[in-house]
Amino acid sequence: MSFFQHHVFFCCNQREGDKPCCNDHGASEVREYAKSRIKTLGLAGAGRVRINMAGCLDRCELGPVLVVYPEETWYTYVDREDIDEIISEHLQQGRVVERLKI
Repeated sequence: MSFFQHHVFFCCNQREGDKPCCNDHGASEVREYAKSRIKTLGLAGAGRVRINMAGCLDRCELGPVLVVYPEETWYTYVDREDIDEIISEHLQQGRVVERLKI
């Protein structure tokens, strides 16, 4: 059994030059928002949810991206409302948010 019910990795990569990267879309700030929201909802900690920063997940052209384990579900997002939907639907209710899935 996994230490966390859900482990969420946000790509926060910053590439040099003109290559697309998730951090160009505010990924680090959105990750901080998700982390704060999870704590506020009382979902953080062992057996619950962990929000982590990842280096390049090598899907930046689809970015910004995050992946939820253990389901191995990849998402893109535009704003905090998308993150709220992923938290509510996937992390709390166990339902994949199909419209954001990549």
